[in-house]
Amino acid sequence: QVQLVESGGGSVQAGDSLRLSCAASGGTFSTYNMGWFRQAPGKEREFVGVISPSGRSTYYADSVKGRFTISRDNAKNSVYLQMNSLKPEDTAVYYCATNPRGNLYARNRNEYDYWGQGTQVTVSS
Repeated sequence: QVQLVESGGGSVQAGDSLRLSCAASGGTFSTYNMGWFRQAPGKEREFVGVISPSGRSTYYADSVKGRFTISRDNAKNSVYLQMNSLKPEDTAVYYCATNPRGNLYARNRNEYDYWGQGTQVTVSS
């Protein structure tokens, strides 16, 4: 099994940047697509982006495209979410998750097997 722990969240102002980290243990990290999701209060968990096992390919939701960047370091069993030009609409709990099935374009949360506990990001106007 896989354990995932997110970190790096915090409270910032609109226009600021944050870098989230997700540390993995167990399983074989370098074989998984790694996704980022977020969930705002009272809303469903929504897709943010995903990175391929090698890190060569990424895919993002339109709402964050051009502002967020996903990267990974397989030697450190870690995946990152660099968030720039943050907006109040980005306020949510952010989660990382694994997808073992090889579909880089999977957006549905049911396609992901293991989840971290989440880290809170709050963006003030």
